[in-house]
Amino acid sequence: MQSGKILRNHYKIIDTLGSGGFGDTYLAQDLDLPGKPKCVVKHLSPKSSDPGVLTIAQRLFEREAETLYKLGKDSDQIPKLFAHFQERTEFYLVQEYIEGHDISKELTPGKKLSESYTITLLKGILSALEKAHQNNIIHRDIKPENLMRRKSDKKIVLIDFGAVKEINVLTTANKPGTTTLTVAVGTPGYMPSEQGIGKPKLSSDIYAVGMVGIKALTGKNPGNLPTDPNTGNVIWRNEAKVSNRLANILDRMVHEYFPQRYENATKVLEALGLTTPTLRPQPKPAPQPTQTKTVVATPQPQPQPNKTRRQILILGGLAGSGFVAAILSRGFGNKPSPEIISSPQPIPETTPENIPAPQPTPEKTPEIISTPQPTPAPPPPPQPKIPIQIFTTVTVNRRGETISSREGKAEVMTENFNGVSLEMVKIPGGGFLMGSPETEAGRTDSEGPQHYVDVPEFFMGKYPVTQAQWSAVMGNNPSVFKGANRPVERVSWNDATEFCQKLSQMTGKLYFLPSESQWEYACRAGTTTPFYFGETITSELVNYNGNHPYADAPKGIYRGETTDVGIFPPNAFGLYDMHGNVLKWCQDVWHDNYNGAPNDGSAWETGGDSNYRLLRGGSWVNNSRDCRSAVRYNHDADKVVSNGGFRIVLPVSGS
Repeated sequence: MQSGKILRNHYKIIDTLGSGGFGDTYLAQDLDLPGKPKCVVKHLSPKSSDPGVLTIAQRLFEREAETLYKLGKDSDQIPKLFAHFQERTEFYLVQEYIEGHDISKELTPGKKLSESYTITLLKGILSALEKAHQNNIIHRDIKPENLMRRKSDKKIVLIDFGAVKEINVLTTANKPGTTTLTVAVGTPGYMPSEQGIGKPKLSSDIYAVGMVGIKALTGKNPGNLPTDPNTGNVIWRNEAKVSNRLANILDRMVHEYFPQRYENATKVLEALGLTTPTLRPQPKPAPQPTQTKTVVATPQPQPQPNKTRRQILILGGLAGSGFVAAILSRGFGNKPSPEIISSPQPIPETTPENIPAPQPTPEKTPEIISTPQPTPAPPPPPQPKIPIQIFTTVTVNRRGETISSREGKAEVMTENFNGVSLEMVKIPGGGFLMGSPETEAGRTDSEGPQHYVDVPEFFMGKYPVTQAQWSAVMGNNPSVFKGANRPVERVSWNDATEFCQKLSQMTGKLYFLPSESQWEYACRAGTTTPFYFGETITSELVNYNGNHPYADAPKGIYRGETTDVGIFPPNAFGLYDMHGNVLKWCQDVWHDNYNGAPNDGSAWETGGDSNYRLLRGGSWVNNSRDCRSAVRYNHDADKVVSNGGFRIVLPVSGS
């Protein structure tokens, strides 16, 4: 199609973007809209007059149009469909133009990319693919050339759902007037065996995504990697520097036998620890008939609940992501305590002195005296239930516009001391990817490399420590911006640590500063975006310097001081003011990056510079980018930070 041609007096062809077996793709302009924005025109033109070929072409055209319409309206990682039409045997799709470059420009031959980059890439592809899989749609041709990196926000956009450019149709003449058609959709190296014989599954897409990840790590095209002669599985680990955890996930993604792969995109995201799986409640076991028996009072082991095959599969799928520990610690339903019957009490010993003289008694039928029955031990007192609090969380887009809100629930324990109260939120255990991806705006090298961390459950302060709470423990108030419900500021790391020690003495519980991984895990609350609100923040959501927005958000206000805690929306764990208001001290020693960091949720207190400690979360005086979930600060432990405050944690075992 020549440049300058106008379709339907509407779409002007500018340039050719690509060509394939059944048609071509063009860059065009929409002449009917202001500014004549760019769009993409896909021209499907079968080079055969065979009726069977035309039927296949029309079916593929209609399938891609239906797919793009269904998915594009709900996802910003799939191009939107603007129009589709047919002129005789010619088919046209008009869709959104994605300005950017395809991933093949990043995955150059011989270049081995980092694990952090690969994880971020996988997350981008899978989050785009997840919407398709939720609609039971198979892409069939995931490869670097069909993965666009959008220039505006660096997101991965999944294109070419029709696989129009990669269709090979083989025709074989049989009886006159009949044709046998074999359609192979996909690209060698990224296409698994079941797809090659025309039987693709959702897990066929997972194979392709895994191969993209392996190419990123090894710098080699999938076709150039050897396979195991016995299993057919790809051999690639020796070509990459990668953790066992990610390598195991990739091995499962590209398993030759499709039932052994993750079944869809959501399952892989769960395994990577990038989304939280939803577990169905398990039925309680049927009651067993009571039997009477004598049991010696030896401690008995707790009975293990029977696990259904569904539970076992869930645990198996989550084993690599850190969720198993969290699931097992909570259990599936309540475990009944075994009834322990105490042993009969011994009869007091008799002596000749206390034996009474025998007395004659009339004959009678001997009375049968039953053996004394032991008294069951009293059940342990019930543990007090932690009250549930309900709250509302919001999510915004890059422009700071609220796109969703939902109700959340959290267990909140209240500590009372010296006339004030302290609310502690129970944070569920789980795994997450700590640090920021290399593509995140505002990122520094200290925020990487990204790495997996498994965090046991713990309690964290619902708010930063307030001036009222500080005064009740320390007897003074160093803050400049006075207010009982404002966060305390102008405290050093040593000051915050002393507060924890004194509060522990007052309450008999063990309060600490959070580890850095506890802080980020609690801040993200299951999100992977720069902020727990989404792609950006606004001054209606966070107290920060609104003169410096993030992403495409507008400028906001700069308050120039702290605000009362809890006046902005919380995150999904029910924590307030994790972004902004005051910087928050963490327990850890400062390190320049995460190389060698612990992965168990503990504080990193070895190596580094022990005179410098961590602060997280930004404050009222910071720009928006400095309030991100991953941003890190450091400061002398014994020096006051003018915009520095803190929040505290409590181990579940210490509560």
